[in-house]
Amino acid sequence: MSNSLLAPGAVLALWTLIMLLWVAATRFSAMAKAGVDLKAAPPGGRGADLEGVLPPNVNWKSHNYTHLLEQPTLFYAVIIFLHLAGGVTGLTVGLAWAYVILRIVHSLWQATVNRVPVRFGIFLLSTICLFILSLLAVIATLG
Repeated sequence: MSNSLLAPGAVLALWTLIMLLWVAATRFSAMAKAGVDLKAAPPGGRGADLEGVLPPNVNWKSHNYTHLLEQPTLFYAVIIFLHLAGGVTGLTVGLAWAYVILRIVHSLWQATVNRVPVRFGIFLLSTICLFILSLLAVIATLG
């Protein structure tokens, strides 16, 4: 793995776009099977409107894509703070990679199995990594 603190961020950004492609592939196929016509959709329609129309396992991928645009935005900021403040250490790089790997595992779990207790455990572990990274970013930027 790279010693760059920015590499995990780049990998997570790429993973987010891979999830978007997975969402599109599964949703468009499921919409066709369900007889959903996008041309006939009312103005202002959103993906959330497909809840209850498409099977839950199809919507799980969309839910995860949304999750990848929530907490990971903090991750991107934190690794940039660390990078700019000279807080790149073996510990911060390791925590950043752990965060990214856990988020990818979380995505795969949520998109396929989606049992909440396990999903929450994976989320909690990734959040602990982000919390420690955030503390280290504060230390690096104040020092």
